[in-house]
Amino acid sequence: MTAPLFASSITSLPLLSKGKVRDIYAVNADQLLIVTTDRLSAFDVILPDPIPRKGEVLQAVANFWFDKLGHIVPNQLTGVDPESVVSESERAQVRGRAVVVKRLKPLPIEAVVRGYVIGSGWKDYQATGAICGIALPAGLKLAQKLPEPIFTPATKAEVGDHDENVSFEQAAANCDATLNDALKGTGKTGAQLCAEARDAAIRLYKEASDFAATRGIIIADTKFEFGIDAAGTLHLIDEALTPDSSRFWPADQYAEGCNPPSYDKQYVRDYLETLDWNKKAPGPKLPPEVVDRTSAKYVEAYEKLTGNTL
Repeated sequence: MTAPLFASSITSLPLLSKGKVRDIYAVNADQLLIVTTDRLSAFDVILPDPIPRKGEVLQAVANFWFDKLGHIVPNQLTGVDPESVVSESERAQVRGRAVVVKRLKPLPIEAVVRGYVIGSGWKDYQATGAICGIALPAGLKLAQKLPEPIFTPATKAEVGDHDENVSFEQAAANCDATLNDALKGTGKTGAQLCAEARDAAIRLYKEASDFAATRGIIIADTKFEFGIDAAGTLHLIDEALTPDSSRFWPADQYAEGCNPPSYDKQYVRDYLETLDWNKKAPGPKLPPEVVDRTSAKYVEAYEKLTGNTL
């Protein structure tokens, strides 16, 4: 096993940005290199300890879904080998954890789809009988499946800030404000792209959920990101249906009325909740057993979902 990669250090390409997990480099005018590191953030704070194999798992899961769901909406992938765009000495940094993608203009929203009442949605439902303004039947239990998946967009926050839930109307207005100049000559508006993203997100979630159910996994909710090319064509970008962007539950441990265990960083969140920490940077160091357990949960999610081994 290779050593965990907390941060990439590629000098053969210009660095454009470092996010919570991904480092992005410019390949040329049309393509980017995205490196998925082993960094882990919790409560919007990047923790000091990398999680071994996390980046490898996230990229493998995302690639699995990009391939399986490509008939629904085009995606960012180019098929270019990431090792071919960096120097020979840097190839180990990208091996198994990077992709070369199209340069696309992102929509200014997180496309969140919820299939179950959990997390912030449960708190919202308890207070208002709705989730993000979408009225729901009375008497739903914690973790209960919704009659139909719902689309609850959010703003895209900067690193260290929280995403903020918004109405579909506000999301459409944000897309208009951000995209309409780029869409001139395409016959489309930002609001139309927002509606396309909503419809694509719900279809992606439904098909992925149906497949995951055959593998003993419930996808409770997820978030997608979308971008457009020069023609205004919608593309799926960033990651797709990974343990970081989704809530995966083992079906054999699911029951209404309780919070099921997750194949994600919830194990870390639960540990952090036992500490006297104000959820501000810098984050606390993690004990080796928490790091190892979290790594194992990521690997288990990939192997159970795909039937493959890493």
